[in-house]
Amino acid sequence: MKYVAILGAAGLGLCAAAPLAAQDYAEVEGAPGGPPSTVFDGDFLSVGVGVGYNASYSGSDDYNLNVLPIVQGSVWGIDINPRPAGLALDLMPDADDAKVNFSAGPMFRLRSDRVDAEDINDDIVALYGELDRAVEIGGSFGVSFPQVLNPFDSLSVNVDATWDVAGAHNGMTISPSVTYFTPLSRATAASLTLSTSFIDDDFADYYYSVPPVNALVAEEALLPGFQAEGGMQSYGINLFLAHDLSGDVTDGGLSVIGIGGWSKLVNDAADTPFTSIRGDNDQYFVALGVGYTF
Repeated sequence: MKYVAILGAAGLGLCAAAPLAAQDYAEVEGAPGGPPSTVFDGDFLSVGVGVGYNASYSGSDDYNLNVLPIVQGSVWGIDINPRPAGLALDLMPDADDAKVNFSAGPMFRLRSDRVDAEDINDDIVALYGELDRAVEIGGSFGVSFPQVLNPFDSLSVNVDATWDVAGAHNGMTISPSVTYFTPLSRATAASLTLSTSFIDDDFADYYYSVPPVNALVAEEALLPGFQAEGGMQSYGINLFLAHDLSGDVTDGGLSVIGIGGWSKLVNDAADTPFTSIRGDNDQYFVALGVGYTF
């Protein structure tokens, strides 16, 4: 059942696989010699590409198209799970018949908010200058419960914690999430993820503070000064759908993936003039992708 746990985590990112459907369980259970083998039983890798449509920076009401690489799999007993602009590794093996599975391992991600003036799309915000790209390294920890409502679903709770090591915001983030994953047919699966994020003062100051005086900004365009502090940054929901084009996900092959998400910025992430005056605290995300599992 390792592929159930892996795909349960995929509600946080793009993936290219899904498990057997619940309605097929009777056939599997009655099959001679036990459940059939699948491409997910040993080492496997899912690769592909997607196109996402999301806010040009945190708090923006302008949206850009972005090309998103897809990488996910399990190699030598180490699970590789996607994160936004990053990856998380699970170093803890799962038992096939376990009622509770645990995950833990390192993770990294790149944060590229306002690093390129051409992508900011707001002339006033762009006048406040480009920011540096953050390289965030930390750990991912989780627990999952398989077979909650049917033989092939799962409920998982996960926490990511990262620190910037590139000298950009020099802060930390903590991102808890809860994901319910279930197959809809033998070829189609879905997951629903509820998530939130917390930031420290350094992170908040770098992305959300507005200096009271800026020589590069004309007086008539100057935003009110604002000193941001850490705390809860956002909460949101994501819906993930995957469909195997062969009609049987257990043999790998080509899949199509769709994701839709919404999040709301809160506290100083919403109150900063970058959001409250020039942007919007409601943030949306949609993505379509294709992937191949082998």
